[in-house]
Amino acid sequence: MMGIITERPFPTYPHGFPPEIINEFEQLIGRKTLGNVVASGTEIIKALGEEHIRTGYPIVYTSADSVFQVAAHEKVIPISELYDICTKARSILTGDHNVVRVIARPFIGEPGNFTRTYNRKDFALKPPKPTALDALRAVGYRVTGIGKIGDIFSYQGIDESIHTEGNPDSINRTIEALNTSGPGLIFANLVDFDSKYGHRNDPKGFAFGLSEFDERLPDIQAAMHDDDLLIITADHGVDPTTQSTDHSREQVPLLVWHKGITCADLGVRRSFADIAATIADLFYLDDHFPGTSFADEISN
Repeated sequence: MMGIITERPFPTYPHGFPPEIINEFEQLIGRKTLGNVVASGTEIIKALGEEHIRTGYPIVYTSADSVFQVAAHEKVIPISELYDICTKARSILTGDHNVVRVIARPFIGEPGNFTRTYNRKDFALKPPKPTALDALRAVGYRVTGIGKIGDIFSYQGIDESIHTEGNPDSINRTIEALNTSGPGLIFANLVDFDSKYGHRNDPKGFAFGLSEFDERLPDIQAAMHDDDLLIITADHGVDPTTQSTDHSREQVPLLVWHKGITCADLGVRRSFADIAATIADLFYLDDHFPGTSFADEISN
């Protein structure tokens, strides 16, 4: 989406992580671990949360994505310690095991009623080369990341990273940034569509989230300046009506709006990278990114 196309797939672990990784991880953190399976995050804390509380062992799991996830109860392993544990995991997941993200997954509650919190943190690989975010900053524009954006890009190319707790908070902070951030890019992530509804197979929740965003969309539009552009899209599909909790229907929406825009069908795009190419055109950047710009198609 920001102009880098990965040529080599990142590693995934459909059978869990190999012993050499888990053994080294346990030695680094001074604890045994539980799990080491492919699992839904809510289901694995339901299954292993009580044992985790009893033993103090963190829960390690993965998914169809290239991720190493560590779940822990906030009263058993405090947030700062969980982040340190994930930093250590990140240090050994290199070379053939360079997963895209190590994710801290804190939760609270009692057995039978565990709830994940918004203290999640992603420890991502740094982009291998400059992105459109870096190109914007290089010529003096300000880049504001809202929600998970700072974590996802390992804070590379980000001037300000704003932590949020759910979609309404992210929307509010986006509107605040429109009023205060100055010329540049505001990159906001509405995490509830992914973590609360899509991956949890909750179509009613997803419908609620869409309605909630739809009600706030006029507020976002009203806060925009005459030369601002709004792009609404997603980085993957998560169909809440399939049996799997993994990604599905990878074609995503692309809705683009600015004041005075004429209606245009942007068609089926070939790549997420079209967004980076469009940003480069709209900001008159000298940098060139893969993808096909749609800047001309949305001009007045």
